[in-house]
Amino acid sequence: MSHKILVVDDSPTERTLMSLPLQQAGYYIVTAVDGDDALDKIVKENPDLVVLDVVMPKKNGYQVCREIRTRLGKEKLPIILLTTKSEASDKFWGMKQGANEYITKPFKGDELVAIVKRLL
Repeated sequence: MSHKILVVDDSPTERTLMSLPLQQAGYYIVTAVDGDDALDKIVKENPDLVVLDVVMPKKNGYQVCREIRTRLGKEKLPIILLTTKSEASDKFWGMKQGANEYITKPFKGDELVAIVKRLL
């Protein structure tokens, strides 16, 4: 059985760019379009890992990350923040919210797959 990965981004193009290399590597992909949708899918789908954009409507990725760790009680669920926010302070804040990795866009698909394999 392949691992289930939740890919969260409000842009359909970015969701595809994030999902495709993971699908090609054999992972089962579930997608969400915003922070609220992501939290619902985490409860319903119970993914093995989350790839999460930061800049999104409703709840941003930092808020979602924090809720995964606190409200949902998923302290061990691997979270990769994948975002255009590239300042050192952005990465610091993302890691402080509970992310396991922080990748900036544009990214390489093989880099994402390698990080996912390492975290799983």
